[in-house]
Formats: sequence, structure tokens, C-alpha cells
Amino acid sequence: MAVTPPFLAALRREPTTHTPVWFMRQAGRYMAEYRALRERYSLLDICAEPDLAAEVTLQPIRALGVDAAIIFADILLPLDALGLGLRFAQGEGPVIERPIRAPADVAALPAVEAREVLGNVGAAIALVRAALTDGPPVIGFAGAPFTVASYAIEGGSTRQFIQVKRFMYEQPSAWHALMERLVEFSVGYLTSQVEGGAQALQIFDSWVGVLDGADYTSYVLPHQRVLFDRLRGLAVPTIHFGVGAAHLLQLQRDAGGDAIGLDWRTPLDEGWAIVGHDRAIQGNLDPVVLFAPWPEVERRIDAMLDRAAGRPGHVFNLGHGILPGTPVETVRRVVEHVHARTAR
Repeated sequence: MAVTPPFLAALRREPTTHTPVWFMRQAGRYMAEYRALRERYSLLDICAEPDLAAEVTLQPIRALGVDAAIIFADILLPLDALGLGLRFAQGEGPVIERPIRAPADVAALPAVEAREVLGNVGAAIALVRAALTDGPPVIGFAGAPFTVASYAIEGGSTRQFIQVKRFMYEQPSAWHALMERLVEFSVGYLTSQVEGGAQALQIFDSWVGVLDGADYTSYVLPHQRVLFDRLRGLAVPTIHFGVGAAHLLQLQRDAGGDAIGLDWRTPLDEGWAIVGHDRAIQGNLDPVVLFAPWPEVERRIDAMLDRAAGRPGHVFNLGHGILPGTPVETVRRVVEHVHARTAR
């Protein structure tokens, strides 16, 4: 009988040989191998070429010994596929060239099939699966509809969220139409990833923490719930992760997900109690802790593991992505320490 990998077992709240570990942004600029590729290719070039995306995905598997691989892509690829234009400006981050600012812009979104315009992501997953025949599972992912819609409306990164909130409040019909369109596209996109071999899916709601509970309930929850209900049919476990969302944890639980990801602002045991122990939990070391001296890193890890109390269903991760400049050796030691500390 095949043994369930620890990562997948934890998402099902089954006993594991050790607490599984993976990291958001575990492939990226902190790794020399990735920086070498970026000297020759842009981020979008790497995302577009399955061979390159697969290679970047595999780099941390070789270097770190993590318990899951996450396909290298970007949450904003759907916006380019939907005709809004996407580029990354030096020092500015993502730029949406044709942002949505009026109901007519929503109505003008083309009817495209995700597997046709973003089939390269599923193809990259297939290459990773072929390279990891006896290795860790592969995670597919997408941005949550609210976060993707926010980028589409703001035209890029923001701290104030003026445009997106005005759009929600002034054009509620167009807002809901946009969310429905993004849910539909996301289902097709994630389905193609599972068809490529993804064994789990994560939904990143990176900006959802800017909403209060009432706005989340009115403008996001119904659509997020539809998304997770549709994903249930894919028969792979799902992770629902939001940033700055401690005040929304109960609502996120209601929206769906086999596991809820916590950012670093919420003590793990307190967050798990809010979510409920009938769900798995993922998280949630502060990414900046990885810059600290090792004794401090080790102390923080042990404190977090103590909060998990050995309960089945904990996936060790950071509370957000690995930051550029993070020492690779520290990341590797985190994996080794968690594995040793939780060996059962």
C-alpha cells in the first residue's frame, strides 16, 4: 500500500511521521540558482516556458528538502490572459496596463478558456511530477478573486485601496460580475493544474486583510464560497490563505478550504481555535525571523511547534513568502529542525 506523503496527510488531519514543511516563495530571488536564471530571462518568460518554470520549482526541492513543491507562477497571470496586460516595472512591482475602472471594462473581458491561455502552467506541473516520481507532492495555486480583482482595478500595488473600494461601493453589480468572471476563470485554471498533476491547491488572498467583516461578507464571501465549492469536485485538498486576516478567520473558514493558512500576526494556537480543529492549519513563522541568529530562529520555531501541540493537521510554513536576501542555509536548517523536533 502506498504511503501518503506527510504534506497531504497533514491536510487531511491524519497522523504523519513528522510535521511537513514548505515555504511560500520557496523558489525565488534568495536562491543563487534562481538569480542566475533571472539574468537571462524575465519573470514572465520563466512563467511562460514550462521547462523553465519546472526547473525553478525544483530548485528548492534539491536545496532544502521541503515536503512539497509549489509550481512557479504568478497570481496575476490570469489578468494578462484576460487581456488587461501585465508587466513588472523595476522597483514598482506589477503594472496592469489596462485597468478596470468602469462597468463597461468588466463587460469587455474576453471569453477565454483558462486551459488554452494558461495551459503552460499545467504543462510545467506535469514536468515537475515526472521529475518527482517518488518525491514530494506538487501544489498548484491561484490568486483569490478579491486580490486579483484589486490588482485589476488599482492597476498595480497600493496601500490605500481607494479605487477597488470605490468600485465595490459605487458599482456593486459590476463588482459582482467581475468576481463571478474571476471565479469561473480560476476554476478552469486550477482544473487544468490538477489535470497536469497538482496534488493540492492553495488560494492566495494577499490583500483581503484590508476589508472589514461586513465588506468581506457582502462583496467577497459569496464568491469565495462558490470557488471552494467548485474546487471540491477536483478531489484534491485546498488551502485558503489570507494576509492580515486575523479578524476574518471565521469567515474564511466559512468560505472554504481543507486548511486555513495563518500569517505571522496570529498566534498559531489562537488562530487554530478560531478556525476550529476540524480543519488543518498552515503557518506561521514571521519571514523576518529567518534573518535572526540561529538560536533565536530555533526558539521561535519551538514556540510555534509547542502551540501546535502535536495535533494532526499542522503544516509548517511562514506567515508569508520568503524574503529576498534570506540566508539559504537558515531556510535549510529550519526544515531539518522541524523534521527532527517533530519526528514521531
